[in-house]
Amino acid sequence: MIGPSSSAAELIAHLQALRSEENIAGMARFGIVTETALGISNPDLQKIARAAKRNHARALELWQSNIREARLLALYTAEPKKLTPDIARTWADDFDSWEIVDCAADLCIEARIEALVPEFAADDREFVRRTAFAMMAGAAVHLKQEPDETLLAWLPLIAAHAADPRNFVRKAVNWALRNIGKRNLRCHGRALALAESLAASNDRTARWIGKDAVRELTSGKVVARLERTSPAQ
Repeated sequence: MIGPSSSAAELIAHLQALRSEENIAGMARFGIVTETALGISNPDLQKIARAAKRNHARALELWQSNIREARLLALYTAEPKKLTPDIARTWADDFDSWEIVDCAADLCIEARIEALVPEFAADDREFVRRTAFAMMAGAAVHLKQEPDETLLAWLPLIAAHAADPRNFVRKAVNWALRNIGKRNLRCHGRALALAESLAASNDRTARWIGKDAVRELTSGKVVARLERTSPAQ
C-alpha cells in the first residue's frame, strides 16, 4: 500500500510493477524520451503522488533514480518551499524531455524561484532554455497577484531568443509570449506589439513565433475575454 510513509525505494518498486511496454511505445510517438520510461501515464502518476503526499527528502532520492516516472513523481511530491535555486540548477542538468521540463517549470514557479528565468534563458542547452520560457508561461497564468512588470520584463528575453530554431525552444518561446499577452489588457498590448514585430522579422523562426502569437492574441475570443475581465479604466 502506497502512502506518506512509503520510501523512495518502495515507490520505485511500485512504479516498476506497473511497467507497460505497450504504453512505452505509445509515449515515443509524442516525443517523450523513453529510454528510462516505465510507461505510466501522468494521471496515474498524479494519483500515486496524491497517495504518497509531499516529502522533499524523498523527492531528492526519487530524482536520483534516473527513471522517467520516478523523476515526475519527484516533481509532483517535492515541497515548493524547500526547492532552492541550487537544487533546481542540479535537476536542470538532467533535463532531457519536454514533459519533465514543463512539470519542473510549474514547480519552480510554485516555489517562487522565477529569478532563475534569465539564467536559464541564457543557457544554450535546449531543455534548460525551454525551462525559462515554460516558467514564463506558467507564471503568466498562476502568479495572479504578481505585478505585470515582472512578466513584461521578460519580453526582451523572448525577443532575444525568438530566433532559436530548436523545436522545444521555439514552441516554449511562443507559449510564453501568448500567455503573457493573454494575462490582461496591459500585458496584451505589449505582447502583441512584440508579436507583430517578430512577425515582420527576416528570421523564419521568429516570424513563425510572431505570426502564431498575433493570430491568437487578435482572436475575437481572446480580446472579448480580456475586455470583459479587465477593470474599468
